[in-house]
Amino acid sequence: MKMHFCIPVSQQRPDALGGRYMLYSVYLDGFLFCKVRYSQLHRWNEQLKRVFGNCLPPFPPKYYLAMTTSMADERRDQLEQYLQNVYRAPFCLQDTFSITTKKASLDLFLPDGRSIKVEILTSDTAERVLEVVSHNIGLCQELLDCFGLFLIQFCKEGRLSVVKKLADFELPYVSLRSSEVENCKVGLRKWYLDPSLDARLMDCRAAVDLIYMQAIQDIEKEWAKPTEVQRQKLEALQKEDNRTEFLALAREVRHYGYVQLEPCTCDHPEPGCQALLSVGNNEISCCITLPDNQTLDVIFQMDRVKCWRVTFLGTLLDTDGPQQTLNQNLELRFQYCEDSHWRWFVIYTKQAFLLSSCLKKMISEKTVKQAAENPEMQIEVPEQGKSKKYHIQQNQKDYSSFLPRKSKIKIAEVDCGFGTIKEDL
Repeated sequence: MKMHFCIPVSQQRPDALGGRYMLYSVYLDGFLFCKVRYSQLHRWNEQLKRVFGNCLPPFPPKYYLAMTTSMADERRDQLEQYLQNVYRAPFCLQDTFSITTKKASLDLFLPDGRSIKVEILTSDTAERVLEVVSHNIGLCQELLDCFGLFLIQFCKEGRLSVVKKLADFELPYVSLRSSEVENCKVGLRKWYLDPSLDARLMDCRAAVDLIYMQAIQDIEKEWAKPTEVQRQKLEALQKEDNRTEFLALAREVRHYGYVQLEPCTCDHPEPGCQALLSVGNNEISCCITLPDNQTLDVIFQMDRVKCWRVTFLGTLLDTDGPQQTLNQNLELRFQYCEDSHWRWFVIYTKQAFLLSSCLKKMISEKTVKQAAENPEMQIEVPEQGKSKKYHIQQNQKDYSSFLPRKSKIKIAEVDCGFGTIKEDL
């Protein structure tokens, strides 16, 4: 799955010899991934060259003279493009720039609120941690692709918010400690959006327990919305601990298995409307609050979505404190066929990358299902670095694109007012 690297912030720092250097904040899918110097990235690039040779993208050259402000901005853009190109190279970005490996304990939260302590290495990837967890709880290895690790924010009054899904190569221990979101924890949740895929899990006791716990939690948090009759039947089945029948009935509940986003803003039916989005079962379900406080339920079917893209917006004014402004200024816009006409719909949400991941997941699941039903269907697998296009019964699907910045992001005075800077290796 495509990942998006961005370096919207750099800071001037003093070194031990009285000089100055630049510290770059690398963001992955809108969240702080790490902070590194040019010299660290340069050494990392040299290590990659020894392994992969000349297939690497070009690395930004170092300057032997003092850098001007425009030169520093240009270098930051070049480093950002370099990281994007490295990820798109024939090999996949699988390591971080400088991580000290040591033993650590990670509290991993289950859907029912309980946590289990997992012994890991600080350099363990999310994929590796998931394997360790599956072994500890007895989850079948062949079902690992049905689950994922997520950063989850635990809010006041028992609310929770799914911040992002951790990519397989991310380091949960590091991501958790570098997260700028308060009260954030690593949680285990199922990672599929087609409710019918529950059938794959029913022969594994541990898998059934996990999706059962998540179903109960989603109903309690009102992410899934049963009718009163359904609620009474579900409560009776829960008292009987009849998990199989509970899940069978839960699949009939509105928004079962959907991912619910935090309240956001959209431009439909008019700009500035507040919206609550739930994503799953091949649709984007929006509960929109109109200016007169009436609500409007709108459903966008994924079959009629042609493409979408995520864009960074807004202004960063503070590089010393949490970079929350960046996360709150993202938009996802998608092209949708309505009344035989294509038009763009815009959603402004700090969870734009999570929303994009959900859209990709739904398309992937439907593609696999249609391929199984129609073996002659043509599926084109793109080469690394090229945009993904699927041909499904002659209908073209374009995956997402990413715009680093709609306009140049304004940064702190410490970053853009330094005049000339000499940066050494």
